[in-house]
Amino acid sequence: MSAEERRESVIRAAITEFARGGYDATSTEAIAKRVGVSQPYLFRLFPNKQAMFLAAAERCISDTRKMFTDAAEGLEGDAAVAAMAGAYQRLIVDDPEKLRMQMQMYAAMVSAGDREFGEVLRAAWLRMWDDVHLALGADIEVTTDFFAYGMLINTLTSLGFPSEHRVWAGFYDSAKPGCMPGPSN
Repeated sequence: MSAEERRESVIRAAITEFARGGYDATSTEAIAKRVGVSQPYLFRLFPNKQAMFLAAAERCISDTRKMFTDAAEGLEGDAAVAAMAGAYQRLIVDDPEKLRMQMQMYAAMVSAGDREFGEVLRAAWLRMWDDVHLALGADIEVTTDFFAYGMLINTLTSLGFPSEHRVWAGFYDSAKPGCMPGPSN
């Protein structure tokens, strides 16, 4: 493998390991083991654990951003909302590590503080906000509702509420702008 291919393997492994253990509890040894390289080699690809976490977090956000923009391509209004909501629903059901990694990013910000992660993660998240905002017709209320429902979905899914639970009932009201469906289990 080339160094770039190894770097890509490290990012994928870091997403898996950080999603499971968070920033503080994940060791670089676990990431190296998952990739099948030594820790010294790992540190030739990334200067430190923080750089690995940030690369994993940025990848997670950029993958989600791309998923949203691909889903909404050529669509407008409610059709764009529905397509992006459906794509996100599939993402959190089919690739739960992405959801766990998102939640770990927020936890790391609270735990480590702004100085370590804030600027990089905010910039990546803002790019996603801007892309979604444009895809939704640059309507601030629809964009805000979309992300608000998305965060509620993240929370309810992370807490393990099954799709038939009453907490999901309001998600199926199509009269609500930006309404996203809950996960289908």
